[in-house]
Amino acid sequence: MPIQPSSGEEANITPPKRRSRRKLFVLLIVGVLLVWLIAAYLVMPFVWKGYAHRHPSLEDIPRITYTGSDIPGDPLNVALIGTQGEVKQIMQAARWYPADALSLRSSLLIAEDSVFKRAYEEAPVSSLYLFGRKQDLAFEQPVGNNPRQRHHVRFWRSGKVDDDGRPIWIGAAIYDQKVGFSRTTGQITHHIAGDIDNERDKLFADLKATDDLEEQYTVDGFHTIREGRNGGGDPWKTDGNLFVGVIKPSTPVEKPPD
Repeated sequence: MPIQPSSGEEANITPPKRRSRRKLFVLLIVGVLLVWLIAAYLVMPFVWKGYAHRHPSLEDIPRITYTGSDIPGDPLNVALIGTQGEVKQIMQAARWYPADALSLRSSLLIAEDSVFKRAYEEAPVSSLYLFGRKQDLAFEQPVGNNPRQRHHVRFWRSGKVDDDGRPIWIGAAIYDQKVGFSRTTGQITHHIAGDIDNERDKLFADLKATDDLEEQYTVDGFHTIREGRNGGGDPWKTDGNLFVGVIKPSTPVEKPPD
C-alpha cells in the first residue's frame, strides 16, 4: 500500500509546471536586466560619444552678429564643417561667388552697376562682426542683372572643430531685396527680406545639389528669440533652427590610433 504524504508535506510540494513557469520568469527578468545593463552602460554611451564627435555642441555659439557700431546685425542660421578650401570649393560648385573686399572702388562699382542694372557677381558685402572680428568668408549669388537683389552669406570660423579636426564655420544667410536708406543710421544699404529661413533653405538646397555634402542636420531651437531687427532696422523672423552641413572631406581623413 503506497504511503500517502501528510497534509504538511502536500503543502510543500510545488507542481512541476508552476516551478517551470517561475524559473522562466526569473530567467526573463535576468535577461531583461542584462540587456538594459549592456544598452545603458556600453551601447548608448558609445553611440552618444560618436554622435557628439560628429555633431559638436553649438550651445555656446553666439546667435546674432553685430555691426561696427555694435548694433545687432543679421541672425546666424547656417553652419558648415570643413576646411577653408572645402568651404570655398562647395560654395563655388553651388554657384555662390566669393564677394570682393569692401573698398572705395568696389563700392563705386556696385553703385554704378545698380544704376545701370548690370550684374556684379562678386559685389562686396558690408562688414558684420562675430567673435570680435568681421566675417572670414563671404559669398553671394546675383539675381538676374540687378545687384540690388542678391543671395548672400557671411561665414566666421569658430573655435570649434569636429572629431577629424576640421573647423566649424558659423554663418548668416540673408536675401537682399532692395537698396535704400538704413532705418537706423540713414546710410545707403541693402534691405533684407524678413523671412530669413527662406535663404537658409535656398542655400542648403544649392549645397545638396552639388553632391559634396556628406551630411546635413538641424539644431532645433538654436534661436529662442525668433524675431527682431537687424543693424539697418529691417525686421526678421525665423523658426529658430540652425542648418548644419558636413562637407565631404577633399582627402581621406586618417583616424588617430586608439
